[in-house]
Amino acid sequence: MRSLKVPVLAGHIVLLFFFLSGGFVSGQDPSKSTGSSRFTLKDGDRVVFLGNSIFENDFQFGYLEMMLTTRFSDKGVTFRNLGWTGDNVWGEGRSTYTNPPTPYQHLMQDITNAKPTVVFLGYGGVEAQDGREGLPKFKEGLNKLLDKIDSLGAQTVLLSTIPVVSKDTAQRIAERNADLELYSNAISEVASSRGKQYLDIYKPVLAASKKDSIIENTVHLTELGYYQLATIMEKALGLDAAKATTSITFAKDKAEASNARVLNGSAANTLVKFAVENKYLPLPTPKSVSDVVDNARTIRISGLKKGYYVLTSENNQVAVGSAKDWEKGVEIKQGPQYTQSESVQNMIVRKNELHFFQYRPLNQTYIIGFRRYEQGRHVKGLEEQNILIKWLEGQIILNSEAKEVVYELRKVE
Repeated sequence: MRSLKVPVLAGHIVLLFFFLSGGFVSGQDPSKSTGSSRFTLKDGDRVVFLGNSIFENDFQFGYLEMMLTTRFSDKGVTFRNLGWTGDNVWGEGRSTYTNPPTPYQHLMQDITNAKPTVVFLGYGGVEAQDGREGLPKFKEGLNKLLDKIDSLGAQTVLLSTIPVVSKDTAQRIAERNADLELYSNAISEVASSRGKQYLDIYKPVLAASKKDSIIENTVHLTELGYYQLATIMEKALGLDAAKATTSITFAKDKAEASNARVLNGSAANTLVKFAVENKYLPLPTPKSVSDVVDNARTIRISGLKKGYYVLTSENNQVAVGSAKDWEKGVEIKQGPQYTQSESVQNMIVRKNELHFFQYRPLNQTYIIGFRRYEQGRHVKGLEEQNILIKWLEGQIILNSEAKEVVYELRKVE
């Protein structure tokens, strides 16, 4: 377990408690992806999500950051979400009443201030509305954006667009998706020519949308959509996404385990006590559709006598089933690891909310814009939010490593 020193100022303790309550081408070998080898992050990396609503809408869920945080839990990685709904490669969605900076200067400032070492770039969805005629301008803007990121010494991972999905025939879905694929191909070509990593999320998102409702209002991912996108990226990045199975076998009143350690010192009514190591924390279960996700660990127990058996962890029931159920395998979808995962996700969401209102203050024209002579004194308050942001980042890093989970199996009398 690593240690991390995080400064906490006494004057902000009350505020801290306030905020805390409450491959790339899918199916492809990541080594064959455009300009890529196996994706990795290192200590001290700053990952920036830059693009349109594909990133901004994940503020409320934090699944993309959660996936990378837990898959590189042994690294001190921090994140900044600079997604801006309606934005394009020219930063036109970042227009404000303050001018200067121009929208494009605003975009450049946002990237520079984030100090990235890795940038996930998600553009093309807005620009695709211009059709084939808009491709030259899009490619020009994309290359200029990559030049800027290169000048900061950061690695870039380019995402394709995602499809639009609707049963409304008036939406011209086929034509819109044809343009989105056209722009995805353009992104892939730019990535290839510059030796950048490229993630085709269009096809796997489209496939997932045919099984479950993951897109709303035609273009925006739902909570389940971001869970699915996180798992798509997890697999495409070459990270171990396999759901592990633990097996316990009773023979002559003795238990043997696979992918677990049998422990001594069980209570009198406990048939077996065992510990399971988890490589990663599971992604939190979407609250609205918990029955359609696959983030479970399977536990199989054979050799049990006829009857029902309950599995507990930390004195809380985790699962119950008959001897036949346990022999087939019971999915574990709750327990300490899921509680820990939800806690980390909540901290990610709180941290991102703080950063959002720091770099996009509601009255920015009056605080940091041309009328800052009126309310510019509030800049100090925005800067002080760094204390809370850094504290939360430290807590996220410290709590993102999976811990050993101890289970006990008892017969239901």
